[in-house]
Amino acid sequence: MKKIILGVIITAMVGWAVYDLLLSDRESAEEAEIANTETELADTETAPVEASGLAVGDLAPDFELMTMDGETVRLSDYRGQRVFVNFWATWCPPCRAEMPDMQKLYEQQEVPVEILAVNLTASEKSEENVAEFVEDFGLSFPILMDTNSETATKYKVKAVPASYMIDSTGRIAFVAPGAMNLEFMSQEVRKMK
Repeated sequence: MKKIILGVIITAMVGWAVYDLLLSDRESAEEAEIANTETELADTETAPVEASGLAVGDLAPDFELMTMDGETVRLSDYRGQRVFVNFWATWCPPCRAEMPDMQKLYEQQEVPVEILAVNLTASEKSEENVAEFVEDFGLSFPILMDTNSETATKYKVKAVPASYMIDSTGRIAFVAPGAMNLEFMSQEVRKMK
């Protein structure tokens, strides 16, 4: 009888040791998983934000402007889409020449692209001139008003027209310091991802 009781006790002790070992391994694995998750979250929160720039391949500087209709538009709202940012003014002859082609590109949408036409409003005689220009040319893409030239300064615009083709990841794919025709615009839009 003593041998049976001793055998039961030894079996129970071995069983308890195995159970304890398995339980501690499981708790250690759960603790390690929690620690890894916390580390990943901390890394995400402290990860440096990528700096923007104006060269091809750089993350395009974000901006926020109002449309002629008073709607707020941010470049970052278009992440996931191809964007054609064009800086222009009504008094600029090459801008006048390129606008009809921009409208055709926008209407055709051979390859989906959003056009954001940033008017250098600070250089205009009046905002009414801009509205008349938009109506005369039948422009249907968003016209953004850079009233204090902050965005033009951020993009270092020295002369107009100046355009930036921004791919769906928010990176600059092409820079055009001058007017483009429809064929060239279409070609550069097709190249973007």
